Amino acid sequence: MVQQAPPPTRNLTYRLLDTIGLAIVTGQYETQPFPTEAQLAQTHGVSRSVTREAVKMLTAKGLLSARPRQGTIVRPSETWNLFDTDVLRWMLERTFSVDLLRQFSQLRIAIEPEAAALAAQFGGATDLVDIDAGLERMIAADRDADDPLDADIAFHIAILKASRNPFYGQFRDVVATALRTSIRFTNRIKGRNASIADHSAVRNAIFARDPEAARTAMRHLIGDVIELIDRVDAVGNGSTT
Repeated sequence: MVQQAPPPTRNLTYRLLDTIGLAIVTGQYETQPFPTEAQLAQTHGVSRSVTREAVKMLTAKGLLSARPRQGTIVRPSETWNLFDTDVLRWMLERTFSVDLLRQFSQLRIAIEPEAAALAAQFGGATDLVDIDAGLERMIAADRDADDPLDADIAFHIAILKASRNPFYGQFRDVVATALRTSIRFTNRIKGRNASIADHSAVRNAIFARDPEAARTAMRHLIGDVIELIDRVDAVGNGSTT
């Protein structure tokens, strides 16, 4: 069955959404009022209905709000939906932030070790196959036979899914989006791809149905990333400790 392309109007809406969302997150409206729908339509050469839909989507993501007699305004960053993958992607595309990477890694260390422990307890046969496949892809990536980013992400997403907890599973898109920046950063600093040995330790503990070992191995894996970020940040700030 041939998959139909999205309607042109939807493409225009998402293109405008991406343009305005990134502009908001990078602070382009910090010193000027947010444009009216008519101004946005004229500036970007789209219809008012496309503009209205894009603004509505940005409002749902927590970036905008409409107030009587004040028009549409940009909301403070504290109200943005950071679990929305568009918002997270825009934040990662702006000026590189070590702090943001650290905060994301802190979130991961609160979630992924427990997901690994649950995977060791409740993961089914298909889940274990997917985890193993992710690790095999990482091994292949070390031989330049696969993409290291996609392989690493596939491994971590497989573990979230194997937890058999739908709440953990909901983090897959957030983890996948943010890992693309995090892995590029850590691999560039280390000068190599992710540690196969560390990922194998997580895989082996899950396969051994050892929740505590799986939790510890995943915590060690992500803890190394946080230590690396802290070292880079310390050097950047001129610290010698």
